[in-house]
Amino acid sequence: MEQTWDAQLRAKKMELFTSKYYAACAVGGMISSGSAHFLVTPFDMLKVNMQANPVKYKSILSSFGIVYREQGLAGIWKGWGSKLYGYSAQGACKFGLYEYFKKYYSDLAGPDYTRSHKTSIYVAGSLSAQIIADVALCPFESVKVRVQTGYAKGLSDGFPRLIRAEGITG
Repeated sequence: MEQTWDAQLRAKKMELFTSKYYAACAVGGMISSGSAHFLVTPFDMLKVNMQANPVKYKSILSSFGIVYREQGLAGIWKGWGSKLYGYSAQGACKFGLYEYFKKYYSDLAGPDYTRSHKTSIYVAGSLSAQIIADVALCPFESVKVRVQTGYAKGLSDGFPRLIRAEGITG
């Protein structure tokens, strides 16, 4: 006899707090965060240029026109690699590690404390994950800003150039 759709789903249920679960959370974070930030690259590129050169780039509409006339469509998408890979790394850390730290801190605190202080434990888990996620994002953001302001052509030449010029702390 064939199983119903609901029974099939219950049979394939992923066990919480396993490596497969954390990996699924990380992949979900990569896809959602990486793609969302990738899609807003043109606006981010304009924002960075407006901050770096406010005399030339006065508004979003005029900035689009200036960049398009000077650099074409590719200019509007400058920094897309750093946005895609950087925010994918951040999303993976944020989503996967949040679940990890939530469980870790709950186990550390014990069931009684966790029941009465769940919000505090989840905030601590979120904070821990976000700090690591932002550290993962920082090198990509550093290169992205430099690409968008003309220092490098893209992520692949921006990273080596930045490291040569400023070292690993750049």
